Amino acid sequence: MTRFVSFPLALAAVLSLSLTACGDDKKSASAPASPVGSTPTPSVTPSAPSETSAAPVKRTAAELTKALLALSDLPTGFSEEKADPDDDTKPFSSPSSRCKTLVKYLNATEAPGAKESVTRSFSGGQEGPYIDFGLDAMGTAAKVADLRETYDDAVSSCSKVTLKVEGEGSTSMKVEEISAPKVGTGPFAFRLTGTSGPKRGLEYTAAVTGLGDVIVSVGVLAGQGSELDAATETAVTKARQILKTGS
Repeated sequence: MTRFVSFPLALAAVLSLSLTACGDDKKSASAPASPVGSTPTPSVTPSAPSETSAAPVKRTAAELTKALLALSDLPTGFSEEKADPDDDTKPFSSPSSRCKTLVKYLNATEAPGAKESVTRSFSGGQEGPYIDFGLDAMGTAAKVADLRETYDDAVSSCSKVTLKVEGEGSTSMKVEEISAPKVGTGPFAFRLTGTSGPKRGLEYTAAVTGLGDVIVSVGVLAGQGSELDAATETAVTKARQILKTGS
């Protein structure tokens, strides 16, 4: 089940939620290194896309897949996860009208309006981290900017959503915007944290940024806190090189 800003639902279902209790042990365990050894200085700072719109760019799934990070781009200790089977599951919900857009995006199987979408997921071991990378071709930088801004506003407007995992009940997830890796155009990031229910203590962070006509998204489940920035910067660097985008 591939999702825009992919939340690995199947992995969340099997993760041991002794995560909170063993958090200190996990940080000292032999978890694989972040996708890059050290955080490089971002080569692109956030800026508004040009208002002059060129003709829509057509991207193929093969082209986008080539631009995704591969297992060879990650340090030793990671393995590639099989894609979840597609289904109509909608794990996120909220009774609040202010959360309607965020719930829609969290449940989406691709970026709304995307022409092509690809994802790839990796695991650092049974206890994580699990890192998902996604590229969504929107056709133009203006459409990327519109969607990114709408998603950012949706996160800012919603403080809590509910995650329901089949057979395990529902977990209340706190929503909060966090500092985003300063790469691409207009990056933003957010965190979902389980505050009550069977997945209490579960943490998921995600970053979204623009790269010309493409949206780059990275999600980290059960991480140690340092993976998101490095993973996003590495993903943007490779995508920019392969797709030859200017920003």
